[in-house]
Amino acid sequence: MTAWTDDGELEVLTFGLGGETFALEAVLVREILDLMPETQVPGADRLAASVINFRGRIIPLADLRIAFGMTPQEDTTDSRIVVIELMLDDEPVLIGLKTDRVNEVATLLRDAAEAPPAIGMRWPRDHIRCLVRQGGDLIVLPDLPALFTTLIARGGEPTIH
Repeated sequence: MTAWTDDGELEVLTFGLGGETFALEAVLVREILDLMPETQVPGADRLAASVINFRGRIIPLADLRIAFGMTPQEDTTDSRIVVIELMLDDEPVLIGLKTDRVNEVATLLRDAAEAPPAIGMRWPRDHIRCLVRQGGDLIVLPDLPALFTTLIARGGEPTIH
């Protein structure tokens, strides 16, 4: 469930990915990083096929392009990693998300939000929490817990299956 305030607002961090604008609930964001060395994990799920060292912890690095069937692109000088903390299986899990660029912190309005349509979506409907219209743009709020159900904690550190 999206944590709209009683006033029907949601503070988000917007970011670009494949020419689209996505948003994450601001309360999930722990840090925004420049790109850093990543280590490929043999046999890992394609969604999070590598890991990074975040403040001495090894965390999965996810590429949401995989979940949304987007064409892979080379990193640019605007590319960033957004580190989020999600509750998965009742445990807090840190995950890095690759982005093409980070835009801004914005406030979305619940009155401008709608469920993804059942027909005509180019992305899996269950990967989207809602779509929000703002200033002529369409902002996608991904359903991160649904996307990362394959992520489980083993031995205190996240492992991708």
